[in-house]
Amino acid sequence: MKTVLISGGNRGIGLETVKKFSKQGYRVFLGTRNYEKGLALNEELRQSGFLNVIPVALDITDQASIHEARQAIEKQTAVLDVLVNNAGIRGDQPQTPSSVNLDSIKSIFETNFFGSIVLTQAMLPLLTLSSEPRIVNVSSELASLTLHDNEDWKFYSFKDAGYGPSKTALNAYTVMLAYELRHTAFKVNAVDPGYTATDFNGYKGTQHVSDAADLIFKYATIGKSGPTGQFLSKEGELPW
Repeated sequence: MKTVLISGGNRGIGLETVKKFSKQGYRVFLGTRNYEKGLALNEELRQSGFLNVIPVALDITDQASIHEARQAIEKQTAVLDVLVNNAGIRGDQPQTPSSVNLDSIKSIFETNFFGSIVLTQAMLPLLTLSSEPRIVNVSSELASLTLHDNEDWKFYSFKDAGYGPSKTALNAYTVMLAYELRHTAFKVNAVDPGYTATDFNGYKGTQHVSDAADLIFKYATIGKSGPTGQFLSKEGELPW
């Protein structure tokens, strides 16, 4: 049975992705900061037919928590096939570039960028043992500097100084890691799941969480000829 770790798997896109992998026969490690709530959620999932889900206490801003999560996973399996770096925060609003609080930006980067790096590094030894290791870094169209320069882009006025740049940085890390692992079986990609209706955006998104989960699953399970080091969406490649 293949295995996957999904950070921030307790709600929104992360939870729907947990369900998607479960239905496809994976053993799913559901990363959640609140372990007790994760246990309760898992019971709800089990009763709804989503099996082989294992809650794991995971706060990606806490290196000790990441280390303990890896130990918990190693008790269940020697191999991790997929890592989905989904956990992220939008941060306090507004994030006006000229006046945003620096601590707010640091907090966003701590989760969206640094946390994802530390989690990835911690899980690489388990991923390396997989015959087809895959890493999906959940990004956003708001990370694209090219699109931010296009006045016709639908999100042109969304110029948060913290959230978008944190995902731009994550995209850059994706490229660098994919290059380092280019001669291995790894596929490492940044994926924009689309503007999805969740509590993350006050349910203003225009697509359902199942659409987002389907896209993440697609790129988390791509074959040997699939892309790596790319920024991908349902339309295909996005500009950097």
